Amino acid sequence: MFRPFFHALGFLTRLPIPWNENRPSDQEQGQSMLYYPLVGLLIGQILTAVSFLLGDADSLLAAAIILSVWVAITGALHIDGLADLADAWIGGLGDRERTLAIMKDPTCGPMAVATVVLLLVVKLAALATILTQGDWTILLLVPMLGRGALVASFIAMPYIRTGGLGAVMADNLPELQAKGVLLILPFICFLCWGWSAIWVLLGCGLVFWTMRRALLKRINGLTGDVAGAFCELIEASALVIAALVII
Repeated sequence: MFRPFFHALGFLTRLPIPWNENRPSDQEQGQSMLYYPLVGLLIGQILTAVSFLLGDADSLLAAAIILSVWVAITGALHIDGLADLADAWIGGLGDRERTLAIMKDPTCGPMAVATVVLLLVVKLAALATILTQGDWTILLLVPMLGRGALVASFIAMPYIRTGGLGAVMADNLPELQAKGVLLILPFICFLCWGWSAIWVLLGCGLVFWTMRRALLKRINGLTGDVAGAFCELIEASALVIAALVII
């Protein structure tokens, strides 16, 4: 139980954890994905604590600090995936193999930069609005939803890369248990947000469905970069919708 959890925590964050010298087995790496939403909740708790420490600070300044902490905690892991996908989507010109090749290229093109800047600006604006409203539960739950979307992407799409950590996780993910974990997330949202949760969940579901449809058409499946993009775009969508409907 603990090894998969700590593997998830070490993979998704830069938080210090009690490492074990033994490498996680393939089965443990797959099981670690069951704990991704829980790691998201832990990230949310840290962001909420930072929000409380900032007290009555200007909302824009507080939002910038919280967003900086957010990026630092995660090591910009999923932002990197979104950037790679953005470059590949434009540069691939509709061709599957070209898109996948560009996605593996470590260099960063102008579309990647523009996408990351826009993502951070949208998150910053949404966070400033949320801090003005004073609903700390949004900070708590949005990272959970993002990592839940990451798990959902592995269930909803075939993994198309061979070899690597993503392929190991996809092959060893206990799907039935993962679906059970994902079913818990809407109940947590309803508990914290009431009926307003419907709009957040519907909006995130629409974004997820649209991305899935486009990606299946272009590359026929999922890669690690795509999974990271799912996490980032669902987080941004949840922040924006929550800022609009949860008062």
